[in-house]
Amino acid sequence: MTPDQYCQDKAAASGSSFYYSFMFLPKEQRRAITALYAFCREVDDVVDECSDANVARTTLNWWRAQVAEIYGGKPQHPVAQALVPIVQQFNMSQEHLLEIIDGMEMDLDLPRYADFKSLQLYCYRVASVVGLLSVEIFGYTDRQTLKYAHDLGLAFQLTNIIRDVGEDARRNRIYLPQDEMRQFGVTEADILNSHETENFQKLMAFQIERAQRYYQQALAHLPAADRKTQRTGLIMAAIYRATLDEVIASGCHVLKERVSLGTGYKLWLAFKTWFKK
Repeated sequence: MTPDQYCQDKAAASGSSFYYSFMFLPKEQRRAITALYAFCREVDDVVDECSDANVARTTLNWWRAQVAEIYGGKPQHPVAQALVPIVQQFNMSQEHLLEIIDGMEMDLDLPRYADFKSLQLYCYRVASVVGLLSVEIFGYTDRQTLKYAHDLGLAFQLTNIIRDVGEDARRNRIYLPQDEMRQFGVTEADILNSHETENFQKLMAFQIERAQRYYQQALAHLPAADRKTQRTGLIMAAIYRATLDEVIASGCHVLKERVSLGTGYKLWLAFKTWFKK
């Protein structure tokens, strides 16, 4: 199996919404974004699938060494091998790849977040940085597009957090800022025990409003001149916003349910967004 085929299989197996946004890209860009996505999945899986935090930390350090090899050596992992020509072709920063690993490591160190400012750092590392690297692959002419990518990444991660409150709690992770939980009268026990209260619903409405604000802010930053090259990101935005809408429509019962969109609906959103004039 070639490194590129490994990345393709990794991306396809994830079932992620991101996969549906890649299909319209030219071959070289599709190859690059698939390799970047496979890298993100690999380092994320280290934390999610390893029950021993010390082993996970050691593995993340191994990935840091692989990143160094990407930029000046002979990496061993097929995803790292696939990235070697891509990082040069698309001006992908080594520091950004390392920041993604730093973000994943935060899940080992910080199962709680005191306030939104501390959560923002996590969202930046695991999502906004991916957006900034993606923009390099898609191409842009106006630096405002970088602000769009930054805010869109935040919006995506906030959507994930909202959708996955219950699932994350079962891993003893609570991403909802603790000061905001106190503000709305929601306790850790409520989250960990899937105790849905009126106060919890108010807290989630507050989180949803913030995520929607970041989507609006991101799209406002995107210059018309770069809209065509950034259509892949706009497909992602359409799918993620539809997911957020579905959370709202289902009553926001995220402690016990995980909302997901059907494959056909995702494909329809992808086609609709790509061919939008």
